[in-house]
Amino acid sequence: MSALSLAASIFGVMLFLMAIRTPIAVAMFAAGTFGYIYQVGLPPFFNNLNGMAFARFASYDLSVIPLFILMGNFATQGGISKALFQFAAIVMGRFKGGLAMAAVLASAGFGAICGSSVATAATITSVALPEMKRHGYSGRLATGTLAAGGTLGVLIPPSVPLVIYAILTEQNIAKLFAAAMIPGVIAMLGYMIAIAVYVRLVPGHAPEHDANEQKLSWEALKGVLPIAIVFLVVFGGIYGGLFTPTEGAAVGAAATFVAALLKRELTWAKTKQCFYSTAAASAMIFMIFIGADLMNSALALTQVPAQLASVIQGWDVPPLMVVGGIMLFYVVLGAVMDELSMILLTIPIFFPVVMGLDWGGMSSESVAIWFGIMVLMTVGFGLLAPPVGLNVYVVNGLAKGVPIGESYRGVLPFLASDVVRSLLVLFFPAISLWLVQFVG
Repeated sequence: MSALSLAASIFGVMLFLMAIRTPIAVAMFAAGTFGYIYQVGLPPFFNNLNGMAFARFASYDLSVIPLFILMGNFATQGGISKALFQFAAIVMGRFKGGLAMAAVLASAGFGAICGSSVATAATITSVALPEMKRHGYSGRLATGTLAAGGTLGVLIPPSVPLVIYAILTEQNIAKLFAAAMIPGVIAMLGYMIAIAVYVRLVPGHAPEHDANEQKLSWEALKGVLPIAIVFLVVFGGIYGGLFTPTEGAAVGAAATFVAALLKRELTWAKTKQCFYSTAAASAMIFMIFIGADLMNSALALTQVPAQLASVIQGWDVPPLMVVGGIMLFYVVLGAVMDELSMILLTIPIFFPVVMGLDWGGMSSESVAIWFGIMVLMTVGFGLLAPPVGLNVYVVNGLAKGVPIGESYRGVLPFLASDVVRSLLVLFFPAISLWLVQFVG
């Protein structure tokens, strides 16, 4: 069997197992096992698996993942999301489509202390959806908005996929977080503009005016102060040089725990649930790590990734065209895989290709950071686009009585906004790199 045929067979085994609803971690592990044993035999496979698992799980940097997940769980169970949405509703209620804009604003705020797209979507949906229904928003606009808003959970730091990208490519986590700030804010503003345009072009999906007699008060402001304080403490400490991103995640988890206690909504049962949910999510991510590592090892033995890099570098095409092609591939792959699996599986293949291109005056570090932000935005696209769109499924499952087709129609304006934002960052890398220069 030729190297290319073997690599295709490994991918084929993985896709077949995924098609019959095998967990992604197991599908990648099984495909990698098949490819590795076929090429070198059983004893080398066990030796590699033993060393690979220890090397991966002994990494100190990986501890940042469960800490950020725990931070998000404390915020979810502590009732912080409710106060955040109420504040956003007061601020945005004067505009047509204001509650939908408030849901986006609340998602961005919650994403700043969460790091998970699905958790952000599910948490804000549980708070915002009943209010949007009560005010007369259509199921299409409500679910589309909440699904799109959930993607801000990974676009706005802290972001678990971005941490994984940093670990895989050996980049500075703090600099990647800084690079994601402006694209994340652009995403939030783009979604709010998409809502404003949609409710005017397509009448009947939002009330003419969101009647909200509440005025901005100290009580409303006090509700969002914990989020602002946690964000400033974590990222102020990281960028001020007081602690590393991993230490910042620990400080953030502790600070969010205290904030949740002060709101008096975090019971002992909810506290235990926070740790159980964190353990389950972390175990899932680490299992995907092992599956992706094994599959990438099998692919590396075929030499196909290295050959692919050589072929693309020999095409003499503009680097932006190569990156654009990779982004389109991610959009297609997002139809069958979640964002973590895509990053773990493809970055070891695509990253050397991108770094081997001639980028003129851009430094290697700048290229690596900019490419990471492009990947992050594109995998976020996959969280909304049919036929999978994990965020759409999560939100639709919470919105009883709304057909899944209506939810997919609801995300179309936000996908259009995503396309515009991705093209901006693709052709103008300085958008994502401007803040990086201030990080030591």
